[in-house]
Amino acid sequence: MKNSDNTPKPTVALLDNGMRVVACRSVGNAASYIGVVVNAGSRDEARPVEGLAHFVEHTIFKGTLKRRSFHISNRMESIGGELNAYTSKEETVIYTNAPVGYAERALDLLADLVINSQFPAKELDMERTVVIEEIKSYLDSPADTVFDRFEELIYEGSGLSHNILGSPESVSRLGSDDCRAFLDRFYRPENMVLYISDPMPVEKSLRLAEKYFGRAHFPGRGEEMSRRVLEIGQPRTTPAIRPPFRLTEGRDGYQSHTITGCRLFPRTDPRRFALYLLNNYLGGPSMNSRLNQELRDRRGLVYSVDSNFSLLSDTGLLTIYMGSGHETVEKCLKLVDREISRLAETELSQRTLDKIREQFIGQMMVSADNRENRAMSMAKKLMYYGEVTDLDTQIARLREVTPAALREVAELLTVRSTLTLS
Repeated sequence: MKNSDNTPKPTVALLDNGMRVVACRSVGNAASYIGVVVNAGSRDEARPVEGLAHFVEHTIFKGTLKRRSFHISNRMESIGGELNAYTSKEETVIYTNAPVGYAERALDLLADLVINSQFPAKELDMERTVVIEEIKSYLDSPADTVFDRFEELIYEGSGLSHNILGSPESVSRLGSDDCRAFLDRFYRPENMVLYISDPMPVEKSLRLAEKYFGRAHFPGRGEEMSRRVLEIGQPRTTPAIRPPFRLTEGRDGYQSHTITGCRLFPRTDPRRFALYLLNNYLGGPSMNSRLNQELRDRRGLVYSVDSNFSLLSDTGLLTIYMGSGHETVEKCLKLVDREISRLAETELSQRTLDKIREQFIGQMMVSADNRENRAMSMAKKLMYYGEVTDLDTQIARLREVTPAALREVAELLTVRSTLTLS
């Protein structure tokens, strides 16, 4: 069966060890997209090993029981494919893309990585230097570090407060035992979702999933975890709401980088659909967003201004970023306050809301045309929501959003914290 946008409907299955699989037959596609989404990220690390989730993502390619680093990196690239990964606050994704006909090769390799990685000490020493250089490079960019500093403050005292990369000091302490313990604790069948988007029949995809990721391939993962494995992680606890703050920290730079934002609801909250529209209208990626029009196009106060949100399993965050001259920070903040106050105090007309909605739906349809993103999105939806909703369902939920619902979410944004790096 297909959706109204002519994309095939995905099939969800459960392997014999509890691992979830979402498979989609992408007829007519010249490439296959296969990956594993792990429900573990930087917030799951214990304090002494901050940066471990990201370090594991880097070093999981450095050697398994049957492959050396070179063989791993060459396995997909030699046929024109890609092997890559990324880490966020709550997830790690290891994925491949390749020309059609190499799906089994990809599944064999991914399974070897998430099950059998050994983290050789010599390889880790070299990669540790690479990660520390990545951290230093990141710290040299205040436009990036202001986000991390803001999260440190607003999520203070929780596993969400620290940088995903960790610090040079914490990364220097990480070793093979730490990486393997993290793998054993979090890379478990019930904590992962496998996605497969390939022209082969779904039945074959599921057979291959069972072949490479089934019960027999996870030795020891179903047994009681060792003390070391338990110590490497921490339970997810919702961060306390702290009072609003207003801080300026000196960076001796030419430009000021300002973040203003507030805590929100988790990703499963039904108000998220109103948030999608509100954020896109306020400071989304389009040139006609309210903040871009007011701060850049009409007044020339900023080079860039945008709003973003991050909804997690138990909390959320909306941030508005501005890069401006030191002398115009206060003026920019007043204009942001004015735009948010208008949205919070007065409901938009139905006509305006309809325009906002159609623009966002159009963006969704363009994004959905990216087959790799769509494949990865299937697994994330299954992990986070327990189902894989199609584009039609999401559009229907967006069409239910009313002016009153948009105003309700806007009211949440009126009490914000602000951080400026000057």
